[in-house]
Amino acid sequence: EGIVVADFTRVLIGPLLGKYLADFGATVIRIESRLALDQHRVTVPYKGEPNLNRSGIFPLLNSSKLSLGLNLSNQKGIDVARRLIAKCDVVLENFVPVMMERWGLAFGELEKIMPDIVMFRHSMQGQSGPFSRHPGFGWNVNALAGFNHLTGWPDREAIGPCVVYPDYNPAFLGVTAILAALDYSRRTGQGQYIDISQLEANLPLLSLPILDYTANGTIANRCGNKSPYAAPHNAYRCRGDDRWSAVAVETEEEWKALVQVMGNPAWADDPRFATLEGRKEYEEELDALLTAWTMEFSADEVMGRLQIAGIPAGVVQSTRDLLENDPQLKHRLHFQWLEQPDMGTALHQDWPAKLSETPSHIRPAPTFGEHTEYICTKMLGISDEEFVGLLGDGVVEVP
Repeated sequence: EGIVVADFTRVLIGPLLGKYLADFGATVIRIESRLALDQHRVTVPYKGEPNLNRSGIFPLLNSSKLSLGLNLSNQKGIDVARRLIAKCDVVLENFVPVMMERWGLAFGELEKIMPDIVMFRHSMQGQSGPFSRHPGFGWNVNALAGFNHLTGWPDREAIGPCVVYPDYNPAFLGVTAILAALDYSRRTGQGQYIDISQLEANLPLLSLPILDYTANGTIANRCGNKSPYAAPHNAYRCRGDDRWSAVAVETEEEWKALVQVMGNPAWADDPRFATLEGRKEYEEELDALLTAWTMEFSADEVMGRLQIAGIPAGVVQSTRDLLENDPQLKHRLHFQWLEQPDMGTALHQDWPAKLSETPSHIRPAPTFGEHTEYICTKMLGISDEEFVGLLGDGVVEVP
């Protein structure tokens, strides 16, 4: 509370970071324009007839924010942005490098407006270097970092993960960096400039294969659902239509517990399965034998029986499972339904972290330009006459 943020970001990383700050109490002002819409305002699925306020994904990434419709291709629009920044503690942006410079909103200029400003900049490969100007999204970084190469089956082409990991990790690193920068600026009165490369921020997630290559020259490859450190380790078909449970047995204690849960079948005494090395060597046969047992039960029953015995296991959940059936998410009220303007009831997600003294409070995402007049006249002190002029010139945009 009390922190004011100018959010120039689009698509996923920046909006997600801004959502975090907004849900936990900051005043986050989203700057957007019909001339350069955030793709998530025009991404399917829509709830009802398509328009800028009914995309299903937009509320998930922009809850609790205010929306300022502002045309930055007009110098008067840039002037309004500068007046807004003079009221802010933090500026967020994730354009291709040099865009903020073209608008005269580089860090050096922002410091002249607010000496203790914190500027967060995010791009694919940072603000400097030979590849800094390359535009792109998390899907591109999936390939550049190496996630794609490691995802899939060893005898097939890489398919890449269905989750765009690079679009999430920098957002949480960014929150941490911004909080540290705010603490520093409060103590010193000096601003802070944060430059996060999406590629570099995600390399720590691949630290093990990178270390293995650096130390041993080993080039990691795709291994499907297998693990070099565990067997059984796979997703196993269960009773029902396309129902599966993931099981990971890493220790001898877990293996013995699994055998006991299965009722000590005779095949478990086979010497080939007595050690991890043996179970890895005959893994396909082991998977077939375990599947014959898991198919006798529902995925939830398999998970429950194994977890009680101390064996890592989990249902391979569909979206419906996550929304309606996951007991942990239900208990923590992770999914919340809010009345979203122009959309009706819409789904929002809370945060995994529950803060006892400063809990999150999620509010609906804004409609396009919903708060333009309020921000200009109440926060920035623009007169009604000037506001009407800006509106007529296409500088500010309203719903």
